[in-house]
Amino acid sequence: MPISLTKEKIDQIEIGQVLKVEADDPAAEEDIKRWAKRAGHEIVKFEKNGTLLTFYIMRLK
Repeated sequence: MPISLTKEKIDQIEIGQVLKVEADDPAAEEDIKRWAKRAGHEIVKFEKNGTLLTFYIMRLK
């Protein structure tokens, strides 16, 4: 679910803007990193605090 919501939200921001994504699914760490690379976006920051994962993804396309 985090991937589909992230895809939907990243399309709503402008190129160069950063989307903050929070997830508590352990699989999201690898899934979102892989998706961002494949989609041509950049994870500018990643934080892990217990089970909470926070991604800052810059839209590049």
